[in-house]
Amino acid sequence: MAKQVTPYNDKNSSKKAQVTKMFDTISGEYDNLNRVISFGIDISWRKKVVALAKRKNPQKILDVATGTGDLAIALQETGAPEIVGLDISPNMLEVGKNKVMQKGLNKQITMVVGDSENLVYEDAYFDVVTVAFGVRNFEDLEKGLSEIHRVLKPGGSLLVLETSVPTKTPFKQGYRLYTSKILPLIGRIFSKDRTAYEYLSESAAVFPFGQAFNNILLKVGFTSSKDMPQTLGVATIYEAIK
Repeated sequence: MAKQVTPYNDKNSSKKAQVTKMFDTISGEYDNLNRVISFGIDISWRKKVVALAKRKNPQKILDVATGTGDLAIALQETGAPEIVGLDISPNMLEVGKNKVMQKGLNKQITMVVGDSENLVYEDAYFDVVTVAFGVRNFEDLEKGLSEIHRVLKPGGSLLVLETSVPTKTPFKQGYRLYTSKILPLIGRIFSKDRTAYEYLSESAAVFPFGQAFNNILLKVGFTSSKDMPQTLGVATIYEAIK
């Protein structure tokens, strides 16, 4: 089991509460700073997730840890008439709601406050569930993934986009330098919350990736799971089938 990393190292507050506080604090700056930190490459990664989701011809999609709604909005290209963007941070969702409204997608996309580990939806409700850069923020990873498995229809897909660690030299060393030194420095300079980007960096470094994450998905009940490394392995897309 990976070491649990929390944003504020507050022993009197759960990881879930700390993550909510962190994202509420940085919600106004998150989109712009995220583009800078990822050099904008995250947009192309999300497009690949959308392409995989589109193959399922989904009618109902749940985007867990939707944040400001970038993936939920992109998923409208699948043609799904019902897309739910769910997040524990009300402030992040407010940013997302404004983006959805500006694009005139209110009838297709609903943004709701919710907890990935206690989903309010009935069994086998969604055709596709997506999570972009959110699973490492789950307080109980297996419980959250089990809940996602529960609300998926048989044959449905879970698509996860998450950071990972390059395994080949010199990309591995370059990635460690960037995430341990440069990313936190950018966060300290430009963010309202100086510890937020230190947490995001550290949580990415210790989170299981590749076959280790596939194994967790299989453990909670998915019948198959495959990983697709992106951009030299700095991120990975996972597709798991119920």
